[in-house]
Order: sequence, then C-alpha cells, then structure tokens
Amino acid sequence: MKHDVLVIGSGAAGLTAALEIAQHKKVLVLAKGKLTSGSTAWAQGGIAAVLDAGDTFENHIHDTMVAGAGLNDLETVEFVIERAPAAIDRLCELGVPFNREEGDLHLTREGGHSHRRIVHVNDATGWAVQAALLKAAEENPNITLLPNQSCIDLITGRNQKDYSGSGRVWGAYALDEESGKVVAHLAKATVLAAGGAGRVYLFSTAPRGATGDGIAMAWRAGARVSNMEMMQFHPTCLYNLEVKNFLITEAVRGEGGRLFNPVTGERYMEKYDAERMELAPRDIVARANDDQIKRYGLDYVHLDISHQPPEFVKEHFPTIHEKLLGLGIDMTKQPIPVVPAQHYTCGGVKVDLDARTDLPGLWAAGECTESGLHGANRLASNSLLECFVFGEAAAKDILRCWDQLDEPPEILPWDESRVTDSDEEVVIKQNWTEIRRFMWNYVGIVRTTKRLERAAHRIRLLREEVEDYYGHFRVTTDLIELRNLLECAGLIVSSALKRHESRGLHFILDYPETDPVARDTVLVP
Repeated sequence: MKHDVLVIGSGAAGLTAALEIAQHKKVLVLAKGKLTSGSTAWAQGGIAAVLDAGDTFENHIHDTMVAGAGLNDLETVEFVIERAPAAIDRLCELGVPFNREEGDLHLTREGGHSHRRIVHVNDATGWAVQAALLKAAEENPNITLLPNQSCIDLITGRNQKDYSGSGRVWGAYALDEESGKVVAHLAKATVLAAGGAGRVYLFSTAPRGATGDGIAMAWRAGARVSNMEMMQFHPTCLYNLEVKNFLITEAVRGEGGRLFNPVTGERYMEKYDAERMELAPRDIVARANDDQIKRYGLDYVHLDISHQPPEFVKEHFPTIHEKLLGLGIDMTKQPIPVVPAQHYTCGGVKVDLDARTDLPGLWAAGECTESGLHGANRLASNSLLECFVFGEAAAKDILRCWDQLDEPPEILPWDESRVTDSDEEVVIKQNWTEIRRFMWNYVGIVRTTKRLERAAHRIRLLREEVEDYYGHFRVTTDLIELRNLLECAGLIVSSALKRHESRGLHFILDYPETDPVARDTVLVP
C-alpha cells in the first residue's frame, strides 16, 4: 500500500504533523489499538507557554534548563519555547476549550516553573487536545486514519527487492490486528510519533501501549538513540491496589498541595529542597517520596490539599475529585495516598530542529525522540508543547524537500513461510513480567552499578529467548511489544552504565557527584 507520507502514531505529535502535511499531500496515520490510546489523552496538566504579562521567554528557557540539569540543548529549548504561543493559538482555532478567566486564558503553575504559564482544560487537557486534533483529522479528506495496526519494523533499503544498505526508510511493516495479516505500508516520507517506553517499568502512569515501539524500530533500522537513562518518575501516582496508573497531576501541588509522611505526620519536603518545597522539579520530589517510603517502610506517602476551600478543589480538579470519590477518598477533606511511578521517557531517537533522524526518509517527533528540549529531566507541561512544535517542524521540512524525495522502490513482502502459530503464549507473559520487575527494582529512581549489571545480565539471557521465539512463531501484538520492551530495557541499562555521574533523573549511589560538563549519552547501533 503506497501513500505520500506515513505517520506512525495518532497522538499530539503524529496528528499535528499529519494535519500540516495534509494541506498538500495524502497522509496515512497508523495507530496501535484505538486512535485515542496513546499518551496524549492521559496528559492531565496542560501546556506550558509564555502568555502572562509578567513572564518572559527567558524565564521559561531558564526554568527548562534548570529542570534539565544543564543537559538540554539551548538552541532547541529556545526554538520550542518561542513557538509555544503560536501553538496555543492553533489549538484555540481547532476548538480546544481552554479554561478562561474574564476572557483570558487561565494559567496555572506547576513544579519547576517560576510563573503561572500552564494553559489547561480543567485537569483533563490531553483528552480535549486529542479530541480536537482527531476531529480535524477525521474531517480532512487527505488523511486516512487506520487503528489497530501494530508496527513491527521500519522498511529500509535492506527490504528492497534490489538490496540496498543505504538505510533509507520507505515506511513500515504493520500487523493488522483484525485480519492477522502483515502489510507493508510504503511512503516517500515517514514520521515516527510512536510515544515513549514507560511500560518497561512495573509502575507507570503511561498507557498500556507505551512499549517503546518507535525507539526500538528506529534503533534496529540504524538510528542513534540518546539519553535513554533519563527516565522521569512522577512523584504522585495514586496508590490503590484496584486502580493502576492514575496520575495525580503536578497542578495539585501547584495549587497548594503538601506532602506528608503518613506515620510521623511530618511535612518533609523542607529536608530535600527548602526553597521550593513541593514545587521543586519532579526528580527531586520523586526521590524525596521514594526515600520516605524506603526509610519508613511505607506503602505510600500523603498528598494533601484539604486545607484549600472545597469549591476551589472541585473547580480546579473535577476529574480527580470525581475519580477519588468513587474510591472512597474525598480530597476536599482527606489526604491522597501517592507513590512515585515511571512517567516520561526523556531520551529517545536523536533528531535535529527539522525533526530529522539519522536515517534518510525518517522524521520523528514527541516522546519517542531526544530533541535536546528536556535534558536530564522534563519540566512539567513541556511535553505536549514539544509534540506540537516538532510535529509541525517535521511536516514543514518534508514539504520543503518533497521534490528531492524518491518514489518507493519495489519492496519484499513480509515472509511468514517458516513460522507457525504460537502454542506458548505463557512465555510472553512471563518475560514481560520479569522485565518490568527487574527494571523497577534495579533501574529505578535510585541506582547502583551492581544493580545495573544484574539487569544487563538478565537482558542478555532474555534476548536469546525472545529472538528464538520471534524466529519461530507468527507475530502478535504481544510479541511485538515484548521484543520492543526488551530492546528499550537494554538501551536504558546500557545508557545508565555509561553515565558515571548523578544528573537530573539519573541518580546513582556509586557516582553521587555531577560532572562540571554535561554530556549526552549517545548509543550507536
């Protein structure tokens, strides 16, 4: 199947690129699962942009660099932040119903920000953004949306009928979940917007499908990845044995929420960051919560905003308030039990300011990339912003160089001649569980070289098992995800072992100091 442009992923980055390109070309958007199943819909907080009279681009840039512990690329940070107000304007044009106060956009504040600069739709911004982008895409005759497609690998010169080692990307092989067939989707240009790798960890706020597919596919095709050790752990995920992955947004602390030890009753953030307290960047608050939990043998810590007026809490956090009431917790009267959980993949496929990867014909945007914006720790609400700016950058660059892009050559079809249906699905479940457990225990918030080496050893053993399984059985979505999870776990551990310092999200007891010069950890296939 041939298209002008193939977009892998139907979240903020993918749909932004698709809508821009579709003004001139025909676009196919592939989604794994439902069109709304990516991380965009889960983004509660909002989008950071300089819109307040007292705020400046310099302030936002400074806050981003401080949160990123100096590992950010200043040129990228300036590029993204200066384009934020225009991105908000475009979303308003698409009909995103941002909260307003006397006609002006209502701005909230989150950890690490020196000013109020978060535009939001109550506490469910992601849903509103996803809905607006999807509506526009569905109404565009040049965009075809195809759900339930699990991408297996990028199609490169190695898959041409006349073999080429050029590394040129011509699209992707994808499993159609309904038919069970693998289809080669060909295009002159491919945009990778497949999200992060949060499900590598046992506890994560990421959706079920965040298995690092884009990162793993690009790595196998020959693209470099960078800073994969920089995994962000959100400090406040709801602790509830029945409900998994429910995030208590950063904005609860931004509007006055306080953290307490449930045993001692102590408000403890003063010990870890006396100046910023609960508004310190996420890595500091996550480590503080982790330290309290381990030090006192707790299951969770308390986040309390009950000192604020009940109407204020309900008005600002209607989704969270309603969800917690259903679980027997009234956040207007009592504290919320919270734990840290994996939240965001700051590393990924290396891209430049045009969203180009190392591979000709492949652009990438969003959480699967490492653009230089986040550095060693993502500042709250900069993630959706990155999706809009780099989704647009990819689209503009593709259209700009369109006449130089060749038509796809003849590609070999997917070969299933030597495989059978699996009779050992239990192997996938066992390996998946094992990866997530040892990654949480050995490659979590606080690391040691010994634990990292243990994880690396297990990855080597599992790699043999998974490759053997992959070579003998027909692909399923579960098998595709397992293969990608393992690939990403290996990249995270390799990156963590290479960084002999503690910086931002990478905190290792063997190297507690921070080097005077910040360097990216770049892995080459």
